[in-house]
Amino acid sequence: MTYGPIDFVALEFKGNQFKGEILPELMDLVNREVVRVIDMIVVKKDADGKVTHQEMQEHDKNVLAVFDPLKAEINGMIQVEDIEMIGEKLEPNTTAALLMFENLWAVSFVQAVENANGRSVMHVRIPHEVVVETMEKIASEEAALEAGTPSEAESKPEVVA
Repeated sequence: MTYGPIDFVALEFKGNQFKGEILPELMDLVNREVVRVIDMIVVKKDADGKVTHQEMQEHDKNVLAVFDPLKAEINGMIQVEDIEMIGEKLEPNTTAALLMFENLWAVSFVQAVENANGRSVMHVRIPHEVVVETMEKIASEEAALEAGTPSEAESKPEVVA
């Protein structure tokens, strides 16, 4: 069986009241078969730095009913080590949603690569913040060129060793 790329995402939310505001968007992606949720865990860090977590199976049936439309497999792919690593990174008084999902949109492409005897040598996801920062830098440099002023890189003296 061919699978699409699998992503592990940890989303931190301020306050320890995870209300599920992201669920409608996530459900839309699942319903349109863009992604398939494989595993999901909620991690909380209190004001004293104590980290707790709850796997989806541990929630009561009313909470599980909210997640049921996601068709999540909830199969334990997110390991204790993953939870501990994210717990260390969380700020006090925050909640995190740990999601592992398959990118279904890519399955046919992956199959085509396999059929052509190809393989992925590298696959890197660029974080949103890095993309925004880079695009802003490029726009600034283009604006400087149009205005005829040197860009930040051009105005720094070259260091010669």
